[in-house]
This record gives sequence, structure tokens and C-alpha cells, in this order.
Amino acid sequence: MGRGFLFGRNAGAGAGKFRMLMEGSGQFWRRARRHRLLQAGAVFVLLFAGAALLAPWLAPHDPLRQFAGGLTEAGAPRPPGGRYLLGTDDLGRDLLSRLLYGARLSLFTGEQTQQGAGAGYFGGVVEGLIMRLADVVMAFPVLLLAIALVAVLRPSLWNVLLVVGLVNWTPVARVVRGETLATREVLFVEAARAQGATHGRIVRRHILPQLAPTLLVLACLSIATTILLDAGLSYLGVGVPPPAPSWGAMLTEGQSYYRTAPWLAFWPGLAIVVAVGGFNLLGFGLQELLDPRRCG
Repeated sequence: MGRGFLFGRNAGAGAGKFRMLMEGSGQFWRRARRHRLLQAGAVFVLLFAGAALLAPWLAPHDPLRQFAGGLTEAGAPRPPGGRYLLGTDDLGRDLLSRLLYGARLSLFTGEQTQQGAGAGYFGGVVEGLIMRLADVVMAFPVLLLAIALVAVLRPSLWNVLLVVGLVNWTPVARVVRGETLATREVLFVEAARAQGATHGRIVRRHILPQLAPTLLVLACLSIATTILLDAGLSYLGVGVPPPAPSWGAMLTEGQSYYRTAPWLAFWPGLAIVVAVGGFNLLGFGLQELLDPRRCG
């Protein structure tokens, strides 16, 4: 799927095409309307983002409240229907409300490209420090490293966000560094440097616009990875602590009821699939759409 676009020297041509398509004839949007993969990903991402952003207005109940009528007479979770559209969990809380607020937690994602861009442009000591740190982080399995860091820092919302950012930035940084190294040697960057432009201006006005197509694709794919890692940590019990709604924790809670109340695991599992799949489809769709070899 256009591997050369992401990792080769075609990024500059891709950026030029990208600017032309976005600013000019509308060819970009015409091709986007015909791209089924991109459309499917965009729909899933919009559903996920809309649920997260509008959760306070869409949620029919308080996601943390245990309702007196939220359990059957036998003390079992209530099935979908009636007052509780997707059913209730084992504590009598509304599952739909918890899913919507769980999307808000999953939507948090940190900026993961600044380290790579800085290392690729400045080089020398900065590049050496950042890339050696990336080597150290990548030497460990991501999930095991995340579990170890959360255990040291103790589980909390901000610690989980910090850990996810710490273990997820390295692949993005490496790709962006490679693209930046290629871009900083082109003639217009050399000309700007000769005219006395500051490092900040060169990065902001010349480097980042050339990296725009790559950054778009990487942002989508890294968000998908972040959501999956956050769900994995919560599933293992080292994510955001209860009673905060988390899709991974909801999966864990539903395991014990997979025969008597299968909806407890089905709905959060479906939410994870839609969110992760949507960002992946959108990322791969953008990669194909912005590949210079496919732009007519």
C-alpha cells in the first residue's frame, strides 16, 4: 500500500501533490468520494469521535451510578431493552452510558511526532540522545514495558496516559526522523537557512508542510495503537482504576458472564473493534489516496 510513500524519498512529491489537491481543483475530494476504504474508516472514526465528544449529552444515565432496578430479582445484569438500551453490568450500571464515557478515555492521545522531527532536523547531540532513547524503549516488548511502568507509577488516568505516550512514540519518531533527514537537505531548506531563517521558522514553514501527508497517516495509525494498548492495560487490571469506565476493564468484568450475560463483553469488544479498525482503515486509505504514484 504505497510503502515508498511512508518510508522513501517520495514524501516531498507527496506533500506537493497534497497541497495542490487541498488548495486547488478539488481532485482530492473527488478521489476521496470514490475511495471505499477511506470512507469506511471515516465513518467509523466519526462514530467513535462523536460518541466520545457528545457523551455527556448522549448518555442516558450516570455511568457510575448503581441503579436499584439495574439488576434482576436474582441479582443478575439486566438484558438489553427498555430503560437500559444495551443492558446493565454486574453492579446495575447502565452499559450504554459506560461505553460512551469509555470512548472519552480512549480518545486521549498524545502528540508523538515532535521528538522524531527534532532529532531529524537538528542532528548531532539531539539526534543521538533521542534516537538512543528510542533504541532503549524499543528493546522491550511494548505491553510488558507499559505494565512495568504503570506498576511503578501506580495506576491512574494521567499515569496511564503518560505510559502510553512513553512506549508509543518510538516508531513514529523513527519514521518522522527519516523523512526529516531527507527533507532538510532539499534546496529550498538550504536557501532558507542561507537567508538566516531560524530553526523554528524552517521547521514550521518548510519541514512540517512537507511531512503533512506522512503525519496524517501516522496519526491515524498511532491513535489506533494507543486505543488498543489502553484497552489491553485495562483488561489486565493495570489501566485506569475503577469505577472509571474503560472498555478493557468492561471486557474483564464481562468474562464471568459470557454465558448468562454475553452482552457485557460483546458491546465493549465491538466498540474496540470499531474504533481501532476505523483509524486503521482511515490511515491506510489516506496512504493510498496521498501516494504520489496514485495521484493523477
